[in-house]
Amino acid sequence: MGGCCGESADKPLPDEANRINPFETNLNTKPTAQQPGPHPNLSWQPEKSSYHLPVIASPPAVYNQFGASQAQFDAGSQLHRETTPMFIGNQAAYGSGIHPPGSPTGFDPGHISMDRPSTPTTISTTANPLNAYSPQPTTHKKQVSLSGRHTVSPPAQVSGFSPPADEGKLSVSIDFGTTFSGVAYGSSRIASGKVQQILNWPGSFETFRKIPTCLLYDEWGKVIAWGIEAKNASPLPGTVKCEWFKLFLEPRALREGTVDPRLPALPPGKAAIDLIVDFLSCLWEYAKQRITEEIGAVADLDSADVWLTVPAAWDARGSQMMRDAAITAGLVRSSRAGDHSWKDRLHVITEPEAAAVHCAYLTELHKLKVSQTFMVADGGGGTVDLAAYRVIGVLQNLDIAEICARSGANCGSIFLDLRFRELIKTLLANHPVHLDAASLAYFQHNFSETEKLAYMGEADDDKMFHFTCFNVDPEDDPSVGLINGELAIPGNLLRREVFDPVVNQVLELIEEQMRKIDQRLDCLLLVGGFSGSEYLFRKVWERFSSRVKVIARPPDCDTATVRGAAQYGLAQRPLVSSIIAPQSYMMKVKLPAEPEDHLKRPAYIRENDAGVSVCDNRLQYLVVKGAILRKGQRLRHKFCKFSQTGQDRAFVATLYTSDTDKIMRYTDEGETIELCNWTVDLSVLPSFQQYAAVPRPNGFYTEFELGLELDSAEVRGVLMHEGQDWGRVVFDFRT
Repeated sequence: MGGCCGESADKPLPDEANRINPFETNLNTKPTAQQPGPHPNLSWQPEKSSYHLPVIASPPAVYNQFGASQAQFDAGSQLHRETTPMFIGNQAAYGSGIHPPGSPTGFDPGHISMDRPSTPTTISTTANPLNAYSPQPTTHKKQVSLSGRHTVSPPAQVSGFSPPADEGKLSVSIDFGTTFSGVAYGSSRIASGKVQQILNWPGSFETFRKIPTCLLYDEWGKVIAWGIEAKNASPLPGTVKCEWFKLFLEPRALREGTVDPRLPALPPGKAAIDLIVDFLSCLWEYAKQRITEEIGAVADLDSADVWLTVPAAWDARGSQMMRDAAITAGLVRSSRAGDHSWKDRLHVITEPEAAAVHCAYLTELHKLKVSQTFMVADGGGGTVDLAAYRVIGVLQNLDIAEICARSGANCGSIFLDLRFRELIKTLLANHPVHLDAASLAYFQHNFSETEKLAYMGEADDDKMFHFTCFNVDPEDDPSVGLINGELAIPGNLLRREVFDPVVNQVLELIEEQMRKIDQRLDCLLLVGGFSGSEYLFRKVWERFSSRVKVIARPPDCDTATVRGAAQYGLAQRPLVSSIIAPQSYMMKVKLPAEPEDHLKRPAYIRENDAGVSVCDNRLQYLVVKGAILRKGQRLRHKFCKFSQTGQDRAFVATLYTSDTDKIMRYTDEGETIELCNWTVDLSVLPSFQQYAAVPRPNGFYTEFELGLELDSAEVRGVLMHEGQDWGRVVFDFRT
């Protein structure tokens, strides 16, 4: 089969697939605990739990997600200007003014021409069951030859926003965190449209806004407890307690296959994605029961919109894996016969964007006005994410726009725990009786529950912090602070070895983000569980108060993400009107050789069948890092593929990304990452079917358009023809 620019596309295409608790906004009112912790005298009792764990099917080893549905777009998204098509065919790509023989206009198939866009462009494609990107690795490198000018379409309606007929539709948000997770929900017909949050959880009579992201497995790999019950479970033979597994999906872990060695090991035979599926399954089954009880009616959760948050620092691969895990866990499902777009009810949104929506609803509290800017620093257990926005509209016309690319890093509160554990190991290196797993867990629990958030920094330098030992050892060692069954650690040592390295990383992250903003910043808002650290908040104030007028923690800052995501769903319209591309997206192409190519990459230059010099491995920018895009905007190219027969229906495009601001010319410049091979199947197009139905000795050409849509956390590809969408795919970057 002839593929793009003569490359074969011979791999088979894949087949297709009791009370309402409103949020309190008074800072002095604390109806619920911020987060639960282990209770010394409380252990897990399976017979006391009225909630039954769902039966969780083992997920497949690879999570494939094919966009089987077609998104709804407003009429404006279908309008476009005519442009010179880009031709893709055997050994050549054809641009304006070149006419291969055998074509209606007499094009010469031996020539290549390319109109280079004056500004970098963007691509999106849609894949239906016949045009889905295959996540299996390809055995051969594919190349794409592109030419033609680009057009910018009006923004498409963001998929997932319900039409007016669904005004009372339920919206549920899940903040799946590294250390704690929460669920919120709302509807225009519940509590006057105010967001509600689940506060009652299995394993405790207290109310909590968030519960531990924790699982307890038996020796056969079956979930026997989750959340609070798993966290409070005493060590039992054959059981494995699992925490912090979300970090296995961060970009470095996925790209390099390595994770922080200090993280707890996964259970035998389990991958991180398996744990995520198991936890989301338990969380969702309980949430459905609880929401039904709280609203006093049978909730139609099978047709609800579900919003799932991910860190800003994640790339599209991690976001896609979270989407796959959520679908496998049953967060969305077909609600009726003929419901082909059920997967579209699952929305992935970045954590700072969701938190920003929550903060923007509090603009009166922080005196933010239209045109003013604010930054959200979302400090969680695993990551700290940053995003900056401008207020475009307030109150009923709330609208915010991103003003610089999001950023984030692994410097959340669990890294205080990890550094504290390392300090304990160093201090007690000569006392191994205090370094067994139970002792280390006991020390860490005392630190996490009593000292971590209340620690004040320099003011505590002369204070001694006492941690009771788990094992009773009569031997004292004053040289390391081991006295009478307690370990005493000076405050200045805690600051130097535990707090300052992590807090300073957060400060530098904020500093770097502020340098990206070429305008005054009016407000800096700290959200997330880590923002509850008094030391962190004070250090942020000391560092930035001279440059930022307002530095604050919004009410219920620890649940800003889950509440903001639910508010986004309730709005039924984009609340963030524009986003900034966090990285560049490029496609490998073949272009006519230029003098610069002869000088820099002579090995890439060859002559095609018509004797024209072409340069392989060139990069064409689809989206440039820092580009301002309207939410749902689609930038597109026109193409034309040459097919020898009706079987020659597909081509494969190689996509790259880069985090650098440098504009690169070739694929080997060292600062690019190959994302995926994108298989585009044209057999779904009526024009292709028409041409293929009649034998044509000289082959035929099929015109179409490709586009790339960047949402806050996903990248989607779209196949278009004559203003209609014929296929959609959410890119899977696991190859």
